[in-house]
Amino acid sequence: MTDDPAPLLHLEGLTVGYGPRTPIVHELALSITAGSFVVIVGPNGCGKSTLLRAIARLLEPTQGAIVLDGRDIRERRPREYARMLGMLPQGSTAPDGIRVVDLVARGRYPHRSPFAAWGAADERAVDAALEATGIRDLVDRDVDTLSGGQRQRVWLAMALAQDTPTLLLDEPTTYLDLAHQFEALELFRHINHTQGRTIVAVLHDLNQAARYADRVVALREGRVVLDGAPADTLTAASVEAVFDFPCRVIPDPETGTPLIIPRVDTNRKDPEGR
Repeated sequence: MTDDPAPLLHLEGLTVGYGPRTPIVHELALSITAGSFVVIVGPNGCGKSTLLRAIARLLEPTQGAIVLDGRDIRERRPREYARMLGMLPQGSTAPDGIRVVDLVARGRYPHRSPFAAWGAADERAVDAALEATGIRDLVDRDVDTLSGGQRQRVWLAMALAQDTPTLLLDEPTTYLDLAHQFEALELFRHINHTQGRTIVAVLHDLNQAARYADRVVALREGRVVLDGAPADTLTAASVEAVFDFPCRVIPDPETGTPLIIPRVDTNRKDPEGR
C-alpha cells in the first residue's frame, strides 16, 4: 500500500470574513491534490467566492492557514505566488481604453522582471490564450466596447496567459451563452487532462459540476458539508439538504454523470397566492 500524495493545497482551521464580527467561512479544512479538477458549489452566501479570494491572497484570514506546495502562502513573495496560482475573479473591471491584446498581455506580469523585454515565451503564451478562448478577432478592440460574454472570455484569456500550474475560477461561465459555457468548461477539462493543471472552480450549475469535475465540494454556511466524486455527493437527498431543493437525480444519457432534475411541487401556490 502506498501513502496518499501530499496535497498541493491545504487549508486548516480557515476562518475568513469581511470584518472581525462577520465571518463567512468558519474553521474550514480542505485539501486538494495536484492535477485535480475540483468544483465548489453551494447556496448563495455560503462562502464560495470568499474562500477563493482567501486562497488568492485577496482576503486575509482571521485565523487558520493556507499552505500551497508545502509553504504557508504568507511566506511567498507576490510575484512568486502569481507564478504558481492564477485567479479569474468575478466582476473584474478593465482600465478605460485598454485593448484586448494589452489586457491579455498583463497576464504575463509575474513571469517578467521590471525591465525585461517582451519575449518569445510571452508571445506564445498570449497567442495560445487568444486562440483557446476564441477572441483572436477581438485583439484590437477596446475592452469596454465588448459584450459581457466577450469581456468574460478576455479575462479568461488573461488568466490562461498567466500560465500557472493552479487556476482558481470564480463563476467562469457568468455572462457566457450556453455554447460558450460548454466551450469554456471543455477548455478547462482539456488543460486539466493534457497539461496537468489543477483547477478549482466555483459553479452554480450542478449539472455542469457533475459533468466536468472529478471532485465536488459543497459548502453551506461557510463549512464543508459534502466532499467527493460527483456520483457520491450529488444525490437527491444531498442536493435537497444543501440547497433546500427537491429534485430527482438520474444518469445523464450522454455522460452517465448525475443529472439533477427539479421536482414539480403541485401543492405550491403561485406568486399571487392562488
